[in-house]
Amino acid sequence: MVESKSQLKPHHRFPDYLYWNLLAAVPVVTACLAILEHSIIWLIVYIMVCISLIGFICRFCCTHCPHYIKSTNTIKCMFFWAVPKFFEPRPGPLSLFEKSVSLIATTILILLPFYWLSLQPGLLVIYFLSMAALVLTIRRNECGRCIHFHCPANRVPEDIRRQQKK
Repeated sequence: MVESKSQLKPHHRFPDYLYWNLLAAVPVVTACLAILEHSIIWLIVYIMVCISLIGFICRFCCTHCPHYIKSTNTIKCMFFWAVPKFFEPRPGPLSLFEKSVSLIATTILILLPFYWLSLQPGLLVIYFLSMAALVLTIRRNECGRCIHFHCPANRVPEDIRRQQKK
C-alpha cells in the first residue's frame, strides 16, 4: 500500500525501461519460439500483429498517460524509451470505447500464440508462468504508484489521488 504521495512514480528512468522490457521479453520470446517451430511466415505475421496491437494500445490508452503527455518528442516510460510520439497526447480520462479497445487488444496479444504454445506444453507453461509474473509484478510495483490515475489498472489509494489534485 502507498503510504505517502512521495512514493508515486512521477517519471521512469532508463533502468526501469530495461527491467520491464527484459521481463516482458520472456513470454514474447517463448511465443516466438513456439510459432517458429511450425512456420516462419506465422512468426512474421505474429510479430506484425503484435506491433499493430501495441500501436492500438498506445493510441487508445497511453496517449492519456502523464508519462506520454509530459514527454517532449519521444516517449520515456516503462515500456517505451526514446520512441517518437506518433499520436497526439489526450489528457483526461479514457472513454469506454478506449478502455474496451485497450482491453481487447491486450487480450488478443496474450492469447494469440496459444495455438502454437498448446502444441508444446513445456513452452506453454513457461509462457503462462512468465506472463503471470509480468502482470503480477507490474500490479505490485507500478500500479499502486502510478501517476496515470485514469488508467483502469491504477491502484493508487483515493486519498493520495485527492492530495495530488490539490
